[in-house]
Amino acid sequence: MPLYEHVFIARQDISSAQVEGLVETFSGLIQKDGGKIIDVEHWGLKNLAYRIKKNRKGHYVMLNIDSPVAAINELERNERLNEDVLRYLTLRVDELEEGPSVMTRGRKDNTGRDREDSYSIPNDSDREEPITNDKDREIVSDYETKSEELSQ
Repeated sequence: MPLYEHVFIARQDISSAQVEGLVETFSGLIQKDGGKIIDVEHWGLKNLAYRIKKNRKGHYVMLNIDSPVAAINELERNERLNEDVLRYLTLRVDELEEGPSVMTRGRKDNTGRDREDSYSIPNDSDREEPITNDKDREIVSDYETKSEELSQ
């Protein structure tokens, strides 16, 4: 059966328990038509980029689904009829992601530069060749004294 990633956004004024009820309802629809829910991720209440039906926030939920196409069509039809669902998106994927999604991992696993990274002045022992020119030695010593003053 094909694999799908399905995300829906529920209204901000419903409770988390009601969101759980929506997930159970949608899971029942999928299972009734011969599919199965592999994983459910609740991304929580997040701000929307723009207002949707007078809502500024929404409960985001992602479902990883292994199901026939007919079950997905029925799921989307029910979401269109449900007043609590603001938007939904279903993507067919070749394989499902192992572990938590990018939204769940958050910014902690960011492999880019962090703010904590800082530039440090290399020591004389770190330099490839020693400074022999007096003018260069003067520039380096001025730079080191200014950096010491700024750090204090």
